[in-house]
Order: sequence, then C-alpha cells, then structure tokens
Amino acid sequence: MGDLIIRAIHRGGDRTAFVLDEQTMSYAQFGAALSQLVQALKARGLKRGDAIATLSSNRPEAFLVNAAGYLMGLRSTWMHPLGSEDDHAYLLEDSGVTTLFVDPTQFAQRSEALQARVPGVQRIMGLGPGAGSEDILAALAHYTPGPLESVAQPEDICTLIYTGGTTGRPKGVIHTHRVQVTMVMTELTEWDWPQEIRFLAMTPITHAAGAMIVAVMSRSGTFVMSKGFDAQRFFDLVERHRITSTFLVPTMIYVLLDHPSMDTADVSSLQTIIYGASPMSPARLLEGMKRFGPVFMQLYGQSEAPNCVTTLRRAEHDPKYPERLASCGMPSAGVQVKLLDEQGEEVPVGEVGEICCRGPLVMAGYWNKPEETEKAFRHGWLHTGDLARRDADGFLYIVDRSKDMIISGGFNVFPREVEDVLTRHPDVAAAAVIGVPDPKWGEAVKAVVVLRPGATPNAEALIALVRDAKGVVQAPKSVDFTDALPVTGLGKPDKKAIRAKYWGGSTRAVN
Repeated sequence: MGDLIIRAIHRGGDRTAFVLDEQTMSYAQFGAALSQLVQALKARGLKRGDAIATLSSNRPEAFLVNAAGYLMGLRSTWMHPLGSEDDHAYLLEDSGVTTLFVDPTQFAQRSEALQARVPGVQRIMGLGPGAGSEDILAALAHYTPGPLESVAQPEDICTLIYTGGTTGRPKGVIHTHRVQVTMVMTELTEWDWPQEIRFLAMTPITHAAGAMIVAVMSRSGTFVMSKGFDAQRFFDLVERHRITSTFLVPTMIYVLLDHPSMDTADVSSLQTIIYGASPMSPARLLEGMKRFGPVFMQLYGQSEAPNCVTTLRRAEHDPKYPERLASCGMPSAGVQVKLLDEQGEEVPVGEVGEICCRGPLVMAGYWNKPEETEKAFRHGWLHTGDLARRDADGFLYIVDRSKDMIISGGFNVFPREVEDVLTRHPDVAAAAVIGVPDPKWGEAVKAVVVLRPGATPNAEALIALVRDAKGVVQAPKSVDFTDALPVTGLGKPDKKAIRAKYWGGSTRAVN
C-alpha cells in the first residue's frame, strides 16, 4: 500500500489531493507532510510491526497517519468515530495498540478515558493541540521533507477491522497488504470511475469510503471530505466542487430523494454514485435513477473480503430488466465466488446457497481467534453468512443472512452485543434483537423484551442504556414487550419466528 501511495504522489504532483471545508492539500504537499510524519514517528521509536490506531472524524490528517503506517509497516486498527467508550477500549486492548492518534477537537476527553482504561496505550498523539499530549502535527516542522520509501512486506498486517462475533465480542479481521492492494486494484479494474475523479466522502473514512481513498489517489483524483452526512450539505458540496463520484449507503440516498432541495439541486456533474453496505429497495433505486440519471453502481463485500466481492455496474442498472435492480451484481475479477450448501457443495442455478469466496482479496483470518478463523474457512472457502441465488446470466441476488447481523443505515449491528446490554437491566428477563424493514434505515434495530415480574415497561430507558453502552448506531429504534420469546427445540430464542411477525410476506429477508 505504501508503494501505491508513493506512486500516486509522484503522479499527482500539484493537483489537489484532499479538500475539507476551506482546507486543500495537493499531492506534493501531502507527500511532503507524509515524509515529515514518517521521520517524526521513527524518531519517537515507532517501527515495523508496531500497533497504532486513529480516533478522528473525517480529515486529511487522519488518512496521513494511515499512509505513514502503510509506508512504515505499522499495524493500524480502524476505530469507528461513533463507537462507544467500551467498544473503543476493547478494540485498543484486543489489538495491542500502543500509540493512539486522536483528533482533539472531538475526542480529547475520550482519549484520556481510554488511556486510563487501557494500560497498553503508552502514548497519545494529537492531530492538533489540546489532546493532553504531544501535537504530532506541530512536530512536523522540525523535519525536512525527503524521499519516500515503503518497508512493508506483502504479508505484513496492514489493518485490523473489527466486526461482531457470535460470542458477543468483536473479531479483528486481518488485512495484509496483499488484501488491501488487491482491493484497490479490483476497485480500479471493476468499477465505473469517471474520467476525472472528484470524489465526495460523507461516510466515515474508517468505513467503506476510506477504503476508496487509494484508488482515487491512483487516478490522481480529488478526495473531498465532509464531517458527517447532511442532505443540504451534500447538494452544496456536489455543486461547489463539481463532484463526479461519491459513495452513499441506501439510507442516505433515501434522505436525498425525499429532501426538498432534490428538485432544484445541481447534481449534473455526478457521473457515478457508488452504493452498498446494505441492500437497497429496488423501487427507491428506480426512483433514484429517474432523479439522478444512470449513475448508480453497486458494490458488495464485507470486512472479511472488502468492497469487491461483486459489482453491479452502471450499465447493468437497466430499467428494461427491473428484476436485476434487486441483484448485487456479478463476481469481480480475481475473486472466486460460489454458492455452497451446508455440505460445501455448489447449489444449482436458481437455488439458494451461502455466498462463499476465495482469492487474494480474502482476509488472512481473525486476530487471535483460530477457532473462528477455521470456522469461517470451512470447505476451503470464506463463508460470508449471506444467502443468495444465481440466475442463468450469472447475477447474484441476496435473499437472507445465515447470521443474525442487522445492517442499519449501512452499519453492521450484531444482535448478541445489544442483547447482552439489554439483559444487564434489572427489569429485563430476556431479550431478542432483530432487524425489521424500515423505509429510511433499510433495517431498523428492534428489541423484543420479556420483563421480570412486576416490572414496568420503559422503552426509552432501555434504548438509552444501549445508546450509552454501544453508541447510537446499535441502539434499538423501538422496543416491543412480550410475555415470552418463542424458542427452538433446543431452547434457544427462535429468531426466525420472531422475525416472521415483522417481515410478513416479504420475498427476501433483507431490506
């Protein structure tokens, strides 16, 4: 990844690489700052194999830290800015992070709390003054920019991306440089990029949009960042910067379509809207195509095989084939994809099987979890947990998940984690968390709760409990109370029976 960035810097030259509000940074300026940061980090003892993490909103300096990690062979843990303190502490401790970089304008207090909770975090470096620690950006002035060199090896661990686990504790997904480079090369090969890329990122760069930065840089494009999503701000930034490409989760697209400015906004520069991270309503997708034009391109992937398992290209969003708008596309080049049954045999065309893949895009495994890794790679394939069918033309259609995972607003929510918080409450006897269809979020988190005898229902208190413990994304949008949960023959909560009440006659169990 360091080699890709160095080449991108040389090619980009004086072109604008990054924009945030009134701040702009050229490729040459980014390269100079990167050289200075690498020197500063080396002087402070960081070396290949050391573990770092960055807690920041979207800003070029946050990616600068990642880029330095790529060149130096550091292991970077991605931290979601909307995560709770408990989740952040777990990630830092589990991944062995020793150096934490923090945006002090938003996370100064959080960083102090994390350092107190996690003894392994030896130092905090601020992306500016005010984090109660060294301002690493101010230190750059003490170093003269020089040639850039990458020392990382292909099988070095590049990043750890945490995803929920069946045991209730998140798992660190290991991305080597091989995985990340394969992702970038596949993005460049398979995706419908405009000739001139001016890319707008309104999702966190610790999410899918951040995994597109190096591809944009490789085409000497401009990466425009926004700290959070707002519909009017989206329209303003598209018009102001003549944005040609962006990444949006379906929930964001729905908000844009319903916004009063949609009819008057100048979005004529947009050539490619990449969407993914959750299924999209075919009806709303068709509406989007009418309003924005033939600009939509879908990606499908997961943390274990990032961004590029399948692609539904712009030309394949054809109103003449409306059923295809429910498809996640065809397998990408370099990724082997099969639909397998429980015995590891490929299912016939038209029948439902689990999406399984293998190849250089696939993770190296789960961090310090050999049993989970072995389970994920049974039969020699990565099992995604998504169930799909393939039509005669080779298009895949996701119909359900074999895992309980909910995708709400493009973010993964793992029911076990939410249930564990709910059952801490003294009034709760049992809880089951499911995703239910929602016109805005795609799937909304719903808790079905059994109270202890004599307890009074208080949905707001339970929602607040989860919000405080896990963050706003994981918090249920609603709580239903019931006398008992249906159970399977083994005595486990019957999630299928619970879901059936809310999904009715839907033809697929994802939304």
